Order: sequence, then structure tokens, then C-alpha cells
Amino acid sequence: MNFVNLHRITVLVLLGISLLSISNSVAAQSTIFNAPSTDVQSPRKVYLETDFITHFASYKNGGYQTYEPRLVVGVPGHVEVGFNVVYTRAASASPIEVQPNLKWQFYNNEKAGVALAVGGVLAIPVTHRRDGNTTGLVYVVGSKSFSGAHTPRLTFGGYQLLGRFAAGTDKTGVLAGVEQPLNKTFSFVTDWFSGNNDFGYVTPGVGISLSPKNNIYAGYSIGNQGRGNNSLGVYYGHTF
Repeated sequence: MNFVNLHRITVLVLLGISLLSISNSVAAQSTIFNAPSTDVQSPRKVYLETDFITHFASYKNGGYQTYEPRLVVGVPGHVEVGFNVVYTRAASASPIEVQPNLKWQFYNNEKAGVALAVGGVLAIPVTHRRDGNTTGLVYVVGSKSFSGAHTPRLTFGGYQLLGRFAAGTDKTGVLAGVEQPLNKTFSFVTDWFSGNNDFGYVTPGVGISLSPKNNIYAGYSIGNQGRGNNSLGVYYGHTF
């Protein structure tokens, strides 16, 4: 069995296990796929997520797999703090990164369906430090929800990259997202970052509510600049 087929089977098995576990409920998300949402975790709530992202190709042709556990904790004041660890397996060694992050939901009008949030994340290489730089991203986002059954939530915002990047990297841009419930279990989800940078993708996919505390998302990221880094991602989250 070749490398590409092995990883396709792995992803299909993960999705199959999830579909066998479905129940009808909704779990909140701190991100859509890659773009931040306006949601924050409730105080003393802990959200743990494991992400698997792969580009289906051999290593010599640019294939890779990224493994990213994420931890988010809600604190008083409509604030959440988080910590991610990112490891990418590819032909050339990539730095393992730690990513502390913070988000503050500074406005929430449930009656109007409007929320606003601001946040940021640092990316700090802890291995192969000569091959990576400490960088950051700061953002502001707003969302609009609509009354009624199975109505969408729309998200829009802007972002700024901080730190040293390769020539030609766009450091500012906009982001957007749509979350459209199809029923109590399934949602159509997509988000987009503008620009030519590590975030510059559109990611359509599906969200599945497994239980009040569990969810799984699967999406395919399509680069704004070419298809060389297009990837499939599977994200499983649990709230404690």
C-alpha cells in the first residue's frame, strides 16, 4: 500500500467512526475552520481539540501531515486563553511550534444576533529555531446571527501579521466565514483568509455535532495562490 492511499484510508476511517457516533446537538466553536469566530468559552470551561491536516502527495512531491493539539480555557470577562502545539512531518524538517493565544469578546447582543471579538496568537518555534521566526497574528471579527430555525451565522473581520516574513508575503487582509446549519446534527461551514501568506486559504466543509460536548469538522483548504499546498483537515473537539 503506498503512502497516499494509506493516509486517504486513515482519514476515511476517522470520518466513519465519527458518523457512527452521531447524536443531535450543537457544540460551540472558538474557530470556524481556520478563521476565529466571535465565540469564547464560558468561564472554567476547557475545550480540547486535535487537528490532522494532510496534503495528499509523497514527501518528495510536497506532501505533508500536520498534527495540532489545541487547548482553550474560558476565564471571566468574556475572555478565553489557549495554547496550541504544531508539528508538521514533511521532506524537510519543520520547527515544532507552540502558539499561545487569547481572545476577548467585547460585545455580545443576543437579541440583535451581533457579537464582536478581538484576539491574537503567537507562533514560537521551539526546534530548528534557525529555520523559523517568532511571528504573530492579531485580528478583530464581528458576527451576525439570524432568528429562526436553521439560519446562518455570518462572520467578517480583518487581520494583521506581525514579525519577519518572506518577501511578497501579504501582512494585512480580511477574513470571512459562514456557518449554515442543515439540521440539528450537520452544518455547512466555510471560511476564508485573503492574501498570499500561510493563512491565505478558503476552506469549505462540514461540521457534525456528536453530542453537547463533542464535535467534528472536516474541510478542504484551497490556496489563494496555486494548488501546491491544498490540504484536507479533520478536527475533533471536546468540551470539559
